[in-house]
Amino acid sequence: MKAYVFPGQGAQFIGMGKDLYTQNELARLLFEKANHLLGFNITDIMFSGTEEELKQTKVTQPAIFLHSVILAKTLGDDFTPDMVAGHSLGEFSALVANQCLSFENGLLLVSKRAMAMQKACDKATSTMGVVLGLDEDSVIEVCKTITDEIVIPANFNCPGQIVISGSPKGIELCTEKLMAKGAKRVLPLKVSGAFHSPFMDPARVELAEAIDKLPFHKPICPIYQNFTGQASTNVLSIKQNVKDQLTSPVLWTQSVKNMIADGATSFVELGPGTVLQGLIKKIDPNVEVSGRS
Repeated sequence: MKAYVFPGQGAQFIGMGKDLYTQNELARLLFEKANHLLGFNITDIMFSGTEEELKQTKVTQPAIFLHSVILAKTLGDDFTPDMVAGHSLGEFSALVANQCLSFENGLLLVSKRAMAMQKACDKATSTMGVVLGLDEDSVIEVCKTITDEIVIPANFNCPGQIVISGSPKGIELCTEKLMAKGAKRVLPLKVSGAFHSPFMDPARVELAEAIDKLPFHKPICPIYQNFTGQASTNVLSIKQNVKDQLTSPVLWTQSVKNMIADGATSFVELGPGTVLQGLIKKIDPNVEVSGRS
């Protein structure tokens, strides 16, 4: 069985999607539609902007979404997913790919999400760090010992790579304890805030309102969602899981393991970069991974 997976924030690069735009008429139409819907020429930034311009959350998230979704659209009849999943932002790409959301509504939600997350970041200083070489239970246990500050596990990416999210002081205190516990390293991430933590609660409220106003349709295949790590086909459950995703950990390791347990033997990453292919290989070296960007 074939699983398609979609990357999240951090995979962007200048020039992303340019070949698609120049070589495929459908891709060109969809990119131009996106420029119109967003109210600015995101393609100019994607294809030839500066790193600083592309790093703006309001640009980064729609850019990655567009690259991923348009890739899937241009595959036409060759796009036959048995299951899909996306890492954080990538979950929205997956929801358009499996026809739960329309292209237009998916883009509008991603743009809303990006703006709401940026506002939440501006409200309070927060950050993230990646913990290398420590098991899940140990990271969870250490985070629980920090009681005067906010710090939680945010992304369970693969065995030995877990991202923590919280206040700068919370991350600092947690880092000391994690190193004492046996972590190889705890590296600060260059992000604008603590994603997938309580710091994102104002964004969650805004996104939930937007989600409730848009139609979701029965998907053509299951989506394995970040919030549960489980397969979802029920529209109400899918909507609720997307809302909860913003303030909860990304259960990527669990999602991939469950996809494999349910029959996935081949994973195809659609979108910029190869991050997910690397994570999947670390989760299970026996599965076949490939990608298109």
